[in-house]
Amino acid sequence: MKADMYREFLTPDDEEVYEATGEWPESDESGARVLTLRDDSGQSIIFSYDAPARSVRIRWVNDRGVEMLDFFRESATRLSFASGQSTKHMSIDFHTGECVGVMEIQVTPHLWVRDRLLFQ
Repeated sequence: MKADMYREFLTPDDEEVYEATGEWPESDESGARVLTLRDDSGQSIIFSYDAPARSVRIRWVNDRGVEMLDFFRESATRLSFASGQSTKHMSIDFHTGECVGVMEIQVTPHLWVRDRLLFQ
């Protein structure tokens, strides 16, 4: 990989994450930040992000504790959060050199994940 292709993974600080989600991120054994966010029906997203490694992992667990999705991707460039009166939403931008994309995750009032990764 060429040095000029490297892009930093910009992430909000823990206080900004808490203000947007109502949850404080924790650290796992590798140093990644981990958030567990639940929707109104009892489903949850376990979202982890590692700024130095430029990676994210999303695990979706249903209301019975069964893992429905386990998604891992590298080349993240920006993580942002937005909250409205009844919604919590996060967005992760990606840039791989050949492809750019965005993953959007809504946590409340119900979970949904939308992902797009396209050639430039």
